[in-house]
Amino acid sequence: MAKHQFQTEVGQLLHLMTHSLYSNKEIFIRELVSNASDAIDKLNYLRLTDEKLKESFASWKGEINISFDEKDKSLTIVDNGIGMNEEDMINSIGTIAKSGTKSFVEALTGDAKKDSNLIGQFGVGFYSVFMVAEKVDVISKKAGEETAYKWSSTGTGEFDLAPCTKETNGTVIYIKLKDDEVSEFASKYRIKNIVEKYSNHIAYPIFLNYDEEVTQTLSEEDKKAGKEAVKTIERKHEQINEATALWTQAKAKLKQEDYNNFYKSISQDSSDPLLTIHTKTEGVNEYTTLFYIPKIAPMDMYRADYQSGIKLYVKRVFITDDDRELLPTYLRFVRGIIDSEDLPLNVSREILQENRILANIKQSSVKKILSEIKKLSKDEEKYSQFIEQYNRALKEGVYQDYTNKESILELLRYKSTNDEKKLTSLEDYKQRANSEQKAIYYIVGDNEKVLRNSPLIESYKKNGIEVLILDDKEIDEIVTPTIGAFKEWQFKDVTTCEAPKSQISEEEKKEIDEKYKDIVVKIKEKLKDEVKDVKLTSRLDSFASCITKDEQDAQMAAMAHMFKAMGQEVPDVKPILEINPNHEIVQKLNLTKDEELIEDIAWILLDLGKISEGLDVSDRVAFTKRLTKITSKAL
Repeated sequence: MAKHQFQTEVGQLLHLMTHSLYSNKEIFIRELVSNASDAIDKLNYLRLTDEKLKESFASWKGEINISFDEKDKSLTIVDNGIGMNEEDMINSIGTIAKSGTKSFVEALTGDAKKDSNLIGQFGVGFYSVFMVAEKVDVISKKAGEETAYKWSSTGTGEFDLAPCTKETNGTVIYIKLKDDEVSEFASKYRIKNIVEKYSNHIAYPIFLNYDEEVTQTLSEEDKKAGKEAVKTIERKHEQINEATALWTQAKAKLKQEDYNNFYKSISQDSSDPLLTIHTKTEGVNEYTTLFYIPKIAPMDMYRADYQSGIKLYVKRVFITDDDRELLPTYLRFVRGIIDSEDLPLNVSREILQENRILANIKQSSVKKILSEIKKLSKDEEKYSQFIEQYNRALKEGVYQDYTNKESILELLRYKSTNDEKKLTSLEDYKQRANSEQKAIYYIVGDNEKVLRNSPLIESYKKNGIEVLILDDKEIDEIVTPTIGAFKEWQFKDVTTCEAPKSQISEEEKKEIDEKYKDIVVKIKEKLKDEVKDVKLTSRLDSFASCITKDEQDAQMAAMAHMFKAMGQEVPDVKPILEINPNHEIVQKLNLTKDEELIEDIAWILLDLGKISEGLDVSDRVAFTKRLTKITSKAL
């Protein structure tokens, strides 16, 4: 028997499982039954599409069998699915392959209590068995192969793996329970209760096998004759689930609890879903969809190797759960089922990507999901939960999904200058604006406090114009400039557009321009190549300066991520320095002839403009020296 070391991350995970404080240990049965169902799904598909397996599995029917031994304190779960060979065992239960499990491990803090709570947010499949197991043996034989293998581990740093004998394909999991505290799981009523709770709608029969003492029924004659009833032990083979695909049942027959339990069985989430969407469509295409939106975003949602949450079936036969094309990437948080009556069973991955039937299902599904999210928005409490988890993903949809752009924009919520505590919809923004505005103003950065206090929005506040505060710069800087308009209202970046109209006349403006013409030129000379331009502004009140950029440079900044992704240098975008002629610093600077002072103040005005926007100054030491020198003169 060969010994193998667990992958480091698996070791971390197993340590958590074996020392888990998590109270809901019963989920290990749900996870193992779900894995067994997946294995049967895979063989069910192959026996219909793989010529090598068609004949030998023509009369095969998938089933799951559970047995227990109260004296031995053990539990055995058996399936007759696809099975595993040596390579599969190493890859599936010796290594973390799924990105969601990787994300789970990355979220571990080292605090046992906090980490145990994570199990409740995210099931961890097979490894959950070590919450209750002293030792686990997995015996498996892959369909179509001759050799079976036995995998054994106590959940420590290593596992044993060796060839063994097994007549039929499928997997046997033998679980030796670790102590009296978990011996309850080796009992008929506990197992039945757990299966009915979590796995009732697994599409294959789940049988519970147990010994039961049966007392002979005596006739009246025998009783009168004083005969004693004989007690015998009978082996029971009892089906303990409905074994009907839940999504095929009429909605009227199902309760929310049924939907919730099915969600938990397919999602590895122990919480109820935030939203359930069950649809049966007939007509040109006949299909059924059952979608769920989790309360908490999947842990791998922002990983490049995220796991698709949608399973594709054709006439109840499982096809794939690894096709990201079933829904657009911005809806990757959705979990559920698509079951088509029209697709061929032997549909390949390549055909799926180009299949018109599937394209129609996808298009209709997206519209349905967005429509149901819109209905959810009427429930303020639930919708705030949704937005907290998925607002960012929906913003990606604005960029990706032009067909549904308007619908997605209606769902988004933004921080704004209107209310520091409450998010706003774009429709509400429009309703609050004055009738002449016809534009949606926004400012982008990565610090909400800095943005709310930016000199750039001073004049907007003064003129009663609301500004959206977009503090998720990584995505807002890319997506927002591409929106264009929402219901004919243009999106305008306050760093690039003209400030709200000032109260001064054109004649007064000309006088001010003339009065400060020379100092503007001098500041530009002193700053040389550090700025694109220097100009007077009417947008400021209490600030002496600010920095802006023109529209072309704003587009260049928004494309910076593309240059980085291609390994190219990000083009240098120079700011425009705007100075406030009504500020005392600028007024006094305009009167001085001290060239050294003009240079120092010019740099300080630029650096202060950068700092007020949360940007770094180009030379911190020089900034400190200048500020110290000016402060000393002022005292």
